[in-house]
Amino acid sequence: MTTRIIVLNGGSSSGKTAIAHCLQAILPDPWLRLGVDDLVEALPPSLTDSGAGVAFGGQGEVSVGEGFIAMEAAWLTGIAAMVRAGARVIVDDVFLSGGTSQARMRLHFASIEVLWVGVRCERAIAAGREIARGDRVPGMAASQADMVHRGVRYDLEVDSGRMPAIDCARMIAVRVG
Repeated sequence: MTTRIIVLNGGSSSGKTAIAHCLQAILPDPWLRLGVDDLVEALPPSLTDSGAGVAFGGQGEVSVGEGFIAMEAAWLTGIAAMVRAGARVIVDDVFLSGGTSQARMRLHFASIEVLWVGVRCERAIAAGREIARGDRVPGMAASQADMVHRGVRYDLEVDSGRMPAIDCARMIAVRVG
């Protein structure tokens, strides 16, 4: 089978989006890039900074409620429908619940060929990127660096702290069938 979805999982500021942009540039076919940040930005005010939706704490912690989980399920169903209609999609995500998050995603992407990619980056490097970006809650990168990978099974792992995004993308592109 041919890979139709590339899932990039890593903590905040780990380099997922940069890698996704590089993949779009080097893969021979067109690929859409959809990230969890797109989902969060699309949420109505009633689901941001509330117990029902997604809330960001002062130390970088992120919590999600039932409203967010319902919207995420609809979003994943939509991604799967786009892929079944012929699109190829790079999903840029943060598995806050590690393997449990991956299991939820696997249910939505059943019967679709997915390449699961772990994007790792040392805490200090991710924290430096977080500061440089200026659009994240301080501490988010450090708090997510390891927890997002717990219990997750990957086809490939890359380290964006040790190599540039384009080299990570080249490693991934080799695995796309």
